[in-house]
Amino acid sequence: MAKIHSLLDLGRRSMNVSQSALQTASHNIANKSVEGFSRQRVDVETNPAVNEGKNRIGTGSRLGGITRTNNPWIEKQLEREGSNLGFLEGRQNALQRLESAFNEQTVKGTSNAMSEFFNSFRELANNPESLTARTVVRDNAAALIKNFQDVDRQIDSVADELNNTISSGVNEINGHIKEIAKLNEKIQSIEISGVSANDERDRRDLLIKKLAEKIDISWAEDTTGGMVNITAGKTGILVAGTSASELKTKTDENNRTQVVYELGAKAQSDITDQFKKGALGGAIELRDGMVSQMKQNIADLAYNIASEVNNAHAEGYDRYNKQGGQFFDIPQDGTFDLRDLKVNHDIIRDVGRISAASKPNAPGDNTVANVIHSLQFKKVMGDSSTFSFDDYYTSKVGEIGVMGQKAAASLETQKNIVDQVKNVRESISGVSLDEEAQKMIEYQKAYEASARVIRMADEMFETVLNLKRL
Repeated sequence: MAKIHSLLDLGRRSMNVSQSALQTASHNIANKSVEGFSRQRVDVETNPAVNEGKNRIGTGSRLGGITRTNNPWIEKQLEREGSNLGFLEGRQNALQRLESAFNEQTVKGTSNAMSEFFNSFRELANNPESLTARTVVRDNAAALIKNFQDVDRQIDSVADELNNTISSGVNEINGHIKEIAKLNEKIQSIEISGVSANDERDRRDLLIKKLAEKIDISWAEDTTGGMVNITAGKTGILVAGTSASELKTKTDENNRTQVVYELGAKAQSDITDQFKKGALGGAIELRDGMVSQMKQNIADLAYNIASEVNNAHAEGYDRYNKQGGQFFDIPQDGTFDLRDLKVNHDIIRDVGRISAASKPNAPGDNTVANVIHSLQFKKVMGDSSTFSFDDYYTSKVGEIGVMGQKAAASLETQKNIVDQVKNVRESISGVSLDEEAQKMIEYQKAYEASARVIRMADEMFETVLNLKRL
């Protein structure tokens, strides 16, 4: 027959199972708001039965382990969609800043400055002998240059912000990979004894998702040791077991922050172009694409205006019957820097040096002034000279607006996708307070019942001992 002491063992094991289940439920409740936490559950197994004559007597249950409720496919999808979201957020933030640099509605923008400059030549054509009209031409020319240079500085400011985003992002990445390498070591040391490192795995999964939000990564888990190896882009090995290799940044000749991977003590590999996803991928794409392109577009527009005006101005004659020279000071060797553009120093000192006539000794001649005014509508911009100055500028600003609208729509769509995946994950791995509270009541009653089994076994021992006293 079954031994009385086996009842004590059965009750003890049952109490241990209920106590572990209560502690696990309490752990779930305490970590409900922790990002990346996966609900844990107690796996209860039937304890091996024992033979009693022709019968097998059950010996209760035992704790099989504590595991996390986790779907690796959902986690992988959340990582992938989070990387896409990070990319779109990185682009959207910079596009909004770039749009503000070309805001023609709230500030006196470049389009207005160009119109005022060319209109001032029209006023000069109406009164070619007027020093006042010439002064307005000079002042509007200086205002146009200042506007171009202000826009150029704002574009540089956007590029600097993107560079800072890349640098700070690399610092965050380095912090994450160091922690992942430490977690690899901790997980291996815990699971070598046969138990699951649930909390450590949750934390590591969260860090991997945060890495994916920043850059392109690929990773794989070692099925024997439980450690993950992570590669940035295609060639940058960030984590290999318990070792972590930091990314570095450097500034190139164009003042752009580049991401490099150290191959050895002195060797480095530039892997900036390998990042096509994540916040850094979005920042790099916009900085090297639209921001750089708009800076060049503004420089091309300013150069062509200055060059066309100079060509026409040099054909005319000023108020002193001298042939005109350059209206704008620009290099003649083909090099051009918008920061160095300025009105000719002779014109700054004396507005009488502005050409309005097409021949000397011709008071009232306004031919050149009319020619320069008409340049506003001359098609000289674009690959096939199909745009006027106004049309070219409007088309480039419009490109930013269209890109911004598409980016905003894509970002909103991607946010919805990420929210949907998060909801799916929450339904699988999230903690329900009502469910955990119900389980706690269930485990508490089981614990009390197990205690009664032990008390009953104790009373049975007492009965046996009392039989010897009779």
